[in-house]
Amino acid sequence: MTAAMTKIRQALTGISGVPVTPYAADGSVNGPGLKVLISRLATAGVHNLMAAGNTGEFFALSLEEVRLVHRLTVEAADGKSLVSAAVGRSLVEAKELARDAIAAGADAIMGHHPMDPFAAPAAQARYFLELADTCSVPVIAYVRSDTMAVADFSLLAQHGNIAGIKFASPNLMLLAEVIRATRDAPAIWVCGLAEGWAPAFYAMGARGFTSGLVNVFPQRSQAIHRALETGNYAEARRLIDAIAGFEAMRTKYGNGANVTVVKEALGILGEDVGPVRKPGLEALNDEERAALRAIVESVARAERS
Repeated sequence: MTAAMTKIRQALTGISGVPVTPYAADGSVNGPGLKVLISRLATAGVHNLMAAGNTGEFFALSLEEVRLVHRLTVEAADGKSLVSAAVGRSLVEAKELARDAIAAGADAIMGHHPMDPFAAPAAQARYFLELADTCSVPVIAYVRSDTMAVADFSLLAQHGNIAGIKFASPNLMLLAEVIRATRDAPAIWVCGLAEGWAPAFYAMGARGFTSGLVNVFPQRSQAIHRALETGNYAEARRLIDAIAGFEAMRTKYGNGANVTVVKEALGILGEDVGPVRKPGLEALNDEERAALRAIVESVARAERS
């Protein structure tokens, strides 16, 4: 196993934060704002930053904007956090984005789940395998569906250049089965459903979790991670309970409010990162914003105490 692979797998057992993409007043990517955000997350000790992930509005960015986000994230992280550059869309585009991200200094590549409405489950697995074949840095497979067979998951886990699988389905029975089937494979199974699901995933044998909350309260995410790593599930649940309303609000409108809630929470704390691009929910209504403010202010008080 290479040193780079060891480093990525270790980071995957920690927090994989997914930064938002700030926008300027004219709607373009706010590069200086992004660098401030990334520097703050890296200084806070986030283990792995997934540049242009779903919370970063990957599918609402142009390919050139994705490249810009990758490049600025690598620069601003400055080696304090590992950077996994998210790629996707067609396999051709994913390979091209990966090549450019690697040239820009990305430590790893995260392949977004293939979103083609006519995708065949086994072919989705082969999408990740071919991406991993062509990358000179470790690859993370982001699986958002439970339609792939256990044999397909096994191929991913056993591939020499796949560091881990970001499992983002609530199908815990399937997760348990694929972890059992790949117990001798070195790939890391990561909770891809954020803090709220992390205790259940840990109980099944996964390690680490992804986080959008980390944009707003990185200390809370770190505390949850420490509790899980020491097996203190009661403490993890206590910490998660306080942000449960935040995470529940993100699932509104068929998950269309996912990024909106994170961006508006940052705004409440005084960090203007702009609105969400269509087709995401552009803004919360007054009632939702008031509820979010109450949650954010409550957690902020707890963090200060």
